[in-house]
Amino acid sequence: MKEKIKKFILDLGVDDVGFAKVEDYHSPKSYPIASFLPEARTIISLVFQELDTCESPSVTIAMNGRLDMNSFQRSCSYQINRFLKREFRAKVVDMPYSYPMELHKDRPAIADFSQRHAAVAAGMGTFGRHNLVIHPRFGTRIGLTALITNLEIEPNEKIEQDLCRHCDLCVRNCPAGALDEAGKTSVGKCIRNSQPYGLGANIAFWQEFSGSSPEEQKNMFMEERYGRLQQAGSMGMQYYCFNCMKFCPVGVR
Repeated sequence: MKEKIKKFILDLGVDDVGFAKVEDYHSPKSYPIASFLPEARTIISLVFQELDTCESPSVTIAMNGRLDMNSFQRSCSYQINRFLKREFRAKVVDMPYSYPMELHKDRPAIADFSQRHAAVAAGMGTFGRHNLVIHPRFGTRIGLTALITNLEIEPNEKIEQDLCRHCDLCVRNCPAGALDEAGKTSVGKCIRNSQPYGLGANIAFWQEFSGSSPEEQKNMFMEERYGRLQQAGSMGMQYYCFNCMKFCPVGVR
């Protein structure tokens, strides 16, 4: 069964796939797997190689490449879900690579499910100094998504080798200083820099708007800032920084 599933997934164009037992997934800040699928037994972790657009000095081109990959991720997840249901009568849920997520005051910017911890549990890589997953072939330049199923599938062995070179290029090239503390990413610093037109900026705009005169409000709608906020909102998010991925030398040829 495992080889048949793996072949189907790789034939779709997914770059790598790993399998993990649910009990081997340990993400302290995420919801329990049972809250997504009570009878879950296996996590299937999918790896997609990031396009070279992440190196572009144009944030528009870099983000466009990310959106292309995200669309392919969704398509593959949907097809795999249908395949497992059709071939094995399995129960399967797709886990979001990003949005949508639960948004609660006590869980700001924390995803319901950690694709990174799932990938590590499934033998798809190890954590680097930047707290991203480093794949043995593709390095840091990967996108991750996962499915959870009630099928019992033989798990992959976890990678024990430390794949990080500990060169600290990610730390030195982080413009927000979000990686200064080893083993921790300052989410607030990262988001303020990498998503400058995210939720916080949107709230700030409307707070300023509510205290402005009618003429000032009219002018605010003509600002570049307003257009960027609208564009970012229509995509769910828009990254303006890919440095932790771009400067990591592992897997770059």
